[in-house]
Amino acid sequence: MIAIVAAAVLVFAVSAVGGFVALGGLDRWRDAQAIVVPEQYRPVIKQAAKRCKAVPARVLAAQLASESSWDPRAVSPAGAQGIAQFMPEVWAEYGVDGDGDGSADVWNPIDAIHSAAELNCLNHLLVADVPGDELRNVLAAYNAGFNQVVRYQGVPPFPETQEYVERVLRRAEQVEL
Repeated sequence: MIAIVAAAVLVFAVSAVGGFVALGGLDRWRDAQAIVVPEQYRPVIKQAAKRCKAVPARVLAAQLASESSWDPRAVSPAGAQGIAQFMPEVWAEYGVDGDGDGSADVWNPIDAIHSAAELNCLNHLLVADVPGDELRNVLAAYNAGFNQVVRYQGVPPFPETQEYVERVLRRAEQVEL
């Protein structure tokens, strides 16, 4: 009898946690926690953010935390690579040599952070005439592509992109640089 009650409690707890996660509760709780930028990336983010005044350092840091959780070797199921999660074809076109060593390497966090800032700046120019919040449009362009932001005249109606924009902005409020 005790085993049955324990199993029922476990199933209820898993369901409750699953429901909590499904409603975004765990994500919101996690996002409410301070985002501590790893020490080695703080000066890089501050310097890279100077490339694009439209995206403050705190937002760039939140963007990187959301993209890869600071893992420079991260690879997404879709094939995005590195700390800033560049698709290979996007990297080939927009990757920059952020550390000045003569090569742009998606696996090099310094290059990738500077490239993310540079792409944010390019996206800012490409969506400049789109109505709505400028920063939200830039973040949406990073996630879904500038063409989608232009097509939909703002943050596109894709749940993934809408959640991404909100998550980055929530997390930016908690960044410790």
